[in-house]
Amino acid sequence: MITNTLRRPLTAALILGLSFGVIAQASAQDASDKYLFGDWNGTRSKLADEGITFDFGYGSEVAHNFTGGTSHLTRYTDQWKLGSALDLGKLWGWDGATFRIMVTDRNGRNLGADAHIGNNQLIQEVYGRGQTWHLTEFSLEQKFFDGRLDWKFGRLPVGSDFAAFSCDFQNLTFCGAQPGNIVGDYWVNWPTSQWATVIKFNTTDQTYIQIGAYQVNPKYVDDSYARHNGLKLNNPGGTTGALIPLEFGYTPSINGLPGSYKIGGWYNNSKGNDLYLDVNREPIALTGGQPLQRDSRYGGYINFEQQVSGVAGGKGTTVFLNVSQADRDTSATDGQIALGMEYKGIFDRPNDFVGAAVGATHANGRYGDYQRLFNELNPTQATVVNDGYEYVAEVFYNWSPIASINLRPNLQYILHPGGTSQNSNAFVLGLKTSIAF
Repeated sequence: MITNTLRRPLTAALILGLSFGVIAQASAQDASDKYLFGDWNGTRSKLADEGITFDFGYGSEVAHNFTGGTSHLTRYTDQWKLGSALDLGKLWGWDGATFRIMVTDRNGRNLGADAHIGNNQLIQEVYGRGQTWHLTEFSLEQKFFDGRLDWKFGRLPVGSDFAAFSCDFQNLTFCGAQPGNIVGDYWVNWPTSQWATVIKFNTTDQTYIQIGAYQVNPKYVDDSYARHNGLKLNNPGGTTGALIPLEFGYTPSINGLPGSYKIGGWYNNSKGNDLYLDVNREPIALTGGQPLQRDSRYGGYINFEQQVSGVAGGKGTTVFLNVSQADRDTSATDGQIALGMEYKGIFDRPNDFVGAAVGATHANGRYGDYQRLFNELNPTQATVVNDGYEYVAEVFYNWSPIASINLRPNLQYILHPGGTSQNSNAFVLGLKTSIAF
């Protein structure tokens, strides 16, 4: 009998085997063909012309720690995505309107937790949020004034519109909307969505301003709730407020090469627990009382990305810098910075690229003060004190035998996991795979 632990890796192996069988048949096709199963004998292109497009994909991440943690393990996690977009102008004559739906399914295990590495940022970014099915997007978008104004509402992940960033790297430090990496208890990135609305105004061809309002409800980030309700188009009770992000963007072409520059901030009008003080403004560790309730939570971010060499959108080097800072009263991890580069077209292979990045996530010293005082007063229950930076470095090579398949071996080194020298440094070998069907 095949156990659940083995079933997912075996499924992935079968998919890769089938994929490489298709590679042999596809090798004579145009390298720009981005779907493993092609154009469905022309049906896919015909449907796209009529306003119906699809997004079917599979991604997996394997990781093994040679150092760090209490044991050396190999862990595997994956994600399926099934989505569609309907151009309602082409279908029904509803000009400027698009309906989108995306469902995802996550499975597998988390190396950091199983090996007790103590890391703050996931070694396998695709892990999390209940390892189950999610309704990731269910939205309607309407454009006005020849696309100058854009309005979107429905179930949306915050990070798809605000502080949006790619997920080419396997470590979460360098993946997705950065604020969700440090205040993920209310800033919800893929695959989870909340009821929300976003308005974007393109002030010029290269500049924009956008603002959103997202429902804040602890159930959306409750893994147990997700396992039972992740696919439901519902409005659960227990809403505590709204997350309101604001972003200014600039998308210039510098020397003919594209760039993206974003500055943003957020305000969450939900109350938040103070990390150190109780309701009487005495140390929680000393009194054991209820934490002081802060009226709001907030933060800011910058995302800079610029191609600096090569051909626009093609072969060449792109550099990036992401920085986020959250309020220190309520955020146990209150800051993150990531700096990196990618070079596309290495060895004159148009779809192959390499990446390298370094980053740091800060464990709030204010929470560290609470931990130290608690350990002093409760020596038999003492825990590791997290009050510094977790440093991460990652390098990868992306090999794309055909455009629809990417195999991305990577090396990660984690210095001071969790922001403390009390945890052993971790050296990790990973493999990130993606397939577009």
